[in-house]
Amino acid sequence: MTIWLLLLALLMPVTPESQLAPTGVASRPVVLYELAPTAAPVLKARSAIVMDLDTGTTLFQLDPHGRHAPASLTKVVTALVALDDLRLDQLITVPASINQLPWDSTRMGLRVGERLTVRELLFGLFLNSGNDAAITLSEAVMPRPAFMARMNAKAAALGMADTHFVNPIGLDDPAHYSSAADLARAAVELTRRFPTVAAMASIASLTLPATSTHHAYALYNLNDLVRKYPGATGLKTGWTGRAGGCLIATATREGQHLLVVVMGSPRVFEEAAALLDYGFAGGV
Repeated sequence: MTIWLLLLALLMPVTPESQLAPTGVASRPVVLYELAPTAAPVLKARSAIVMDLDTGTTLFQLDPHGRHAPASLTKVVTALVALDDLRLDQLITVPASINQLPWDSTRMGLRVGERLTVRELLFGLFLNSGNDAAITLSEAVMPRPAFMARMNAKAAALGMADTHFVNPIGLDDPAHYSSAADLARAAVELTRRFPTVAAMASIASLTLPATSTHHAYALYNLNDLVRKYPGATGLKTGWTGRAGGCLIATATREGQHLLVVVMGSPRVFEEAAALLDYGFAGGV
């Protein structure tokens, strides 16, 4: 009898698992395997961070509080301090001090004595990374020593504990440093308080037409991601011999907003793109 029961059991059709769920309870499909999460990229950068701007979650970090030369990422804080005092439509006169900039400075092409609006100068600061624009904005607010004190006070107010500035443009100096985590704080502040200014950094190129107070400017965004990375929205490039390649990159995809900071990278755009990919894939 036992043998016949065993044979009968073996011959009975097997009920699929999807039909074994209790009535009224949604069945769960059988998972044969799960794809491994996207691996965190291996970087040559000295420091990096990836943040989800919607949740404030940190998705990746590499020496986030290491103090490194920030190059022109400095100008995000320069802009924040200038915008505390200046209106976007305010006309500013270009000072003679722009002629004292190093010969290899990035410039928007200002001429001494011209008058431009703060908005126009910010386009030159974020697209061309214009040192001349940064000097013009800072000196319109107050003399250099006082402006630097204000920049450092702004950094302290934002909780940028790994930061100290000695110039408004990011020239190399042992006393001029910041960290990926600190620069992320500054970028978040810019996007939060001045979203229209942050949006300037998404423009690949722009011509400012001539006016009665200045000549025409053909501006070109140094951030290659705004032309090549789907969803890129900004934000700021930087490079010096001491700092290496630096970038604050922002991007939006399917309603998700990410911020990446990379410092000291020999392949800054490629590494920033890899970090954005990693963040959009869910991070760790």
